[in-house]
Amino acid sequence: MRNGCPYGTHRVIEPEGLLPQPAWKIDNNMEIYDNEVLIDVEVLNVDSASFTQIEEEAGGDETRIAEIMIGIVKDRGKHHNPVTGSGGMLIGRVEKIGAALEGKTPLKVNQRLATLVSLSLTPLRIDRIRKIHKDIDQVEIDGKAILFESGIYAVLPDDLPQTLSLAILDVAGAAAQTAKLVKPGDKVVIIGAGGKSGLLCLHEARKRAGVTGQVIGIAPREASKKRAESTGCCDVVLMANATDALDVMNKVKEVTGGTLADVTINCVNIPNTELSSILATRDGGLVYYFSMATNFTAAALGAEGVGKDVTMIIGNGYTKGHAAISLNIMHESPILRKIFEELYT
Repeated sequence: MRNGCPYGTHRVIEPEGLLPQPAWKIDNNMEIYDNEVLIDVEVLNVDSASFTQIEEEAGGDETRIAEIMIGIVKDRGKHHNPVTGSGGMLIGRVEKIGAALEGKTPLKVNQRLATLVSLSLTPLRIDRIRKIHKDIDQVEIDGKAILFESGIYAVLPDDLPQTLSLAILDVAGAAAQTAKLVKPGDKVVIIGAGGKSGLLCLHEARKRAGVTGQVIGIAPREASKKRAESTGCCDVVLMANATDALDVMNKVKEVTGGTLADVTINCVNIPNTELSSILATRDGGLVYYFSMATNFTAAALGAEGVGKDVTMIIGNGYTKGHAAISLNIMHESPILRKIFEELYT
């Protein structure tokens, strides 16, 4: 076997010198290097922003969705949406472990795992798309993928359905980052509160802000508003269009007595919500953009343009313990587990 870089630079085709994620194209030949793991892929969980864009481009037609996804992988060697810049994650079984990793990794052949690195950097080959689940952004495939030596993963728990685990692990960073950022007594606004990542963030925000804090959800439609309310984690759920910054600000100002949020977490899957997050947050507060639809130039220049001194954090999908924290929510909250089972199983 050939010796490869731990970060996968040996797979980069163009431009040379980049890491696999920012590269335009990578090598998806499934002959593994000695420090790679070959995965027999079963399911792709496409990033919400990416799947929404693909579905809109396809006009909702599943045949066209499949064609677009296969085309992305053919062009780039990975499922890296050229419009949104995002990917997703996968579930599969370990097929082969490189010789250099033997004795260094706890993984075993035939073990089922979920990768916790983005499809936007994962060498992927799609042989066939078997089924598309538009309601949960998941696609069953026949295919192969490569996990680099530096790649993180989670062995799937036995007590949760596979599709449920995948849905949670896809957004595990959001809840874990919320757990780190929210302090007792904080006023927390979660934009996109009725979605997958938003629901998990609600739980952690309530847990960390405590009885002296305030948790405010923002949802675009009645159905998602009711879903967020049903968790019991929110002091109030506001129905608002997250692209209407002034409306969001005014509604948050009203329910916080004019003080605005200490922490705002953006979990939406649509563009043009940067200023809503900024204006909903007090001077000196913090905005966490988990949404992959975020335009960080718009966020930086938008904050400057409205004279708002806020700390803005890019939504890092990884933080230590994020898989355990997020999966544990399903044990801590029977209500959330029921919601997720209804949505993702």
